[in-house]
Amino acid sequence: MNRIKNRKYRMFLIAPFAIVAFALFIWVVMLLWNGVLSPVTGVRIITYWQAAGIFLLSKILFGFSGGWGGRHGSRRMHFMQEKFANMTPEEKEQFKTEWREKCNRWRTKDEPPTSFAE
Repeated sequence: MNRIKNRKYRMFLIAPFAIVAFALFIWVVMLLWNGVLSPVTGVRIITYWQAAGIFLLSKILFGFSGGWGGRHGSRRMHFMQEKFANMTPEEKEQFKTEWREKCNRWRTKDEPPTSFAE
């Protein structure tokens, strides 16, 4: 029973900070839009509520997954680490070679090839 009270108490304390953080994030979106897009592309300056709408629309279109990897990214990374650990040395070398070719595709001819540190 004590855990439930502690959880409710923590949520009661965290909620105002989350609301303020969300409001500040929308304000930053508005500042970035008005400070970057208006001078560069000539789009109109937006209000705070328009910035909130743009943010909500982008979350609907691009997902609520947490961005920049979030929880899903760490799962993916763990999966790849596990997969790489279970490979034979020949498979590891083939994997590295394939990725070296993919990553160096856009390199100019006079640049040295990248190498993987082990």
